Amino acid sequence: MKHIEGYLRVSLFLSEMGKLSGVFSLRHFLVLSLALNVALISRVVYEGENWREEQIRALMADVSEKSAHDSMSSPPPPSPSTPSSMAVTSTEIKDDGERVINLDHGDPTMYERFWQQMGDITTIVISGWQSMSYFSDVKNLCWFLEPEFAKQIIRLHKIVGNAVTDNYYIVVGTGSTQLFQAALYALSPPNASEPMSVVSAAPFYSSYPSVTDFLKSGLYKWAGDANNFNKDGPYIELVTSPNNPDGSIRQPVVNRSGENLVHDFAYYWPQYTPISSPADHDLMLFTVSKATGHAGMRLGWALVKDKEVAKKMTSFIELNTIGVSKDSQQRAAKILQVISDSYEPVGNPKQSGPFFHFSHSMMEERWKALRSAVKQSGLFSLPEFPSSFCNFLGQAFGSQPAFAWLKCEGGIEDCGNFLKKHKILTRNGKHFGASPEYVRVSMLDRDESFNLFTKRLSSLHLSQSKDHEEESP
Repeated sequence: MKHIEGYLRVSLFLSEMGKLSGVFSLRHFLVLSLALNVALISRVVYEGENWREEQIRALMADVSEKSAHDSMSSPPPPSPSTPSSMAVTSTEIKDDGERVINLDHGDPTMYERFWQQMGDITTIVISGWQSMSYFSDVKNLCWFLEPEFAKQIIRLHKIVGNAVTDNYYIVVGTGSTQLFQAALYALSPPNASEPMSVVSAAPFYSSYPSVTDFLKSGLYKWAGDANNFNKDGPYIELVTSPNNPDGSIRQPVVNRSGENLVHDFAYYWPQYTPISSPADHDLMLFTVSKATGHAGMRLGWALVKDKEVAKKMTSFIELNTIGVSKDSQQRAAKILQVISDSYEPVGNPKQSGPFFHFSHSMMEERWKALRSAVKQSGLFSLPEFPSSFCNFLGQAFGSQPAFAWLKCEGGIEDCGNFLKKHKILTRNGKHFGASPEYVRVSMLDRDESFNLFTKRLSSLHLSQSKDHEEESP
């Protein structure tokens, strides 16, 4: 509105100057008009560059006000954390040690609070007669991919700069798990004399072995830790970066002829790790659940260079589920659109806050709280992450993963069992091909659970570890 008012003032000024045509030539007017327009454009650009910080402050203020209002009611509804509402001291949390804290799964309910603050901006209405056909775009290789969802995927990747999309085929799946299965099917030769070996460097995602061998396929089989793989012939290596569970940045480790690489980039988003360059690999997997927090949509997508591989992946999903929910894709398209709109303010209404800046701050605060609790306890350790520059956020920081790879010190051999005795449920390191001294802890639960977890963790000391040793058989 300010831009329009300024433009009207300029127009009125030029109109008045027109009355002095006897004094000023047409050339004078053209030069003056050009100068005024350059000034106006500079103002628009300046305001566009500074609006994000204003949005973050306004959104955090709204969250703080709502958090304060909620705390006055009894009982307060569970809600995810935000940077402003997470500043909860240990004295404010009452913990009798009896409540079970379940941080085994990576259920991203932390993001609920942000989307609550967005109100109806992401709401869509699907009438009863819509989305009735199996088909979304019969001209597309992936015929069940909704065009608007594909458009918003490409747009978001270009804005964030975390993946190349030009000359790639997009294959949509019911979560990245289905796409992972489709990739194994597509990369395995149908007439091989033995199943294709599937490997990943330990610690690897705990579901890789079970999902790979679940159907007992003759096309492929789990072959364990990529660091120990020495079998001749073709193989599939799964490269998760940032890695689940330990948050490390990964590269292939086998590096031999016959390799087929699947890059899982579920966590390559700026709230978790610096975006150093756009990923550009043959087959890359992404998921809505960890990008935006909408795990219940059950959507993921693959960026695939090779047309034949993309065709085979599409065929797998066609036979497996006859496509992917169109309703979920339409909803996801709207979510991605709102996020992208928040980073392209010129020409768009300033209706939403910048999601990635906000969620980055949430993760930063959570990791500070966890490291403080670990230091206070003295019974645990966490990995350290080197700082690097993020092209998207324009700042340097160390990774702040969606999971904490927590190690029990003090001679505790089974960290999962030790924490379970204190009613903290985690996922044991043995499920990731690692030592049971480690556990994976979700950093994405609601702030009520997370704050209770850090309080309880900080209270565990060496005396509890000795008691645990005496109780163990």
